[in-house]
Amino acid sequence: VQLAESGGGLAQAGGSLRLSCAVSGFRLADYAIGWFRQAPGKEREAVSCINSSDGSTSYGDSVKGRFTIFSDNARNTLYLQMNNLKSEDTAVYYCGKSRWATLNRGYNYWGQGTQVTVSS
Repeated sequence: VQLAESGGGLAQAGGSLRLSCAVSGFRLADYAIGWFRQAPGKEREAVSCINSSDGSTSYGDSVKGRFTIFSDNARNTLYLQMNNLKSEDTAVYYCGKSRWATLNRGYNYWGQGTQVTVSS
């Protein structure tokens, strides 16, 4: 199992970024997969998760209405579209795979992370 994030960088507040996570070793449709982030001095938190088999999604309260998670199962790639970025979105963003198809728990594989920095 491998997960490789890309697309992070520097953005201005109010701007947008799109993160990608290319996966291998499993099918996206068989497991829940999601985006998590960790800011300096803080614990890792769930940003958004998806079960691409049934289309169910979940979002953290702080990103609802601004971020959208989606996948391209044919390309085995997960995405996170981030709009109206805020300085508090600054963090390292990780792609994670769950052991199961259930959202929000059982995540046991992680990518290396990609840095997102939002300037105000």
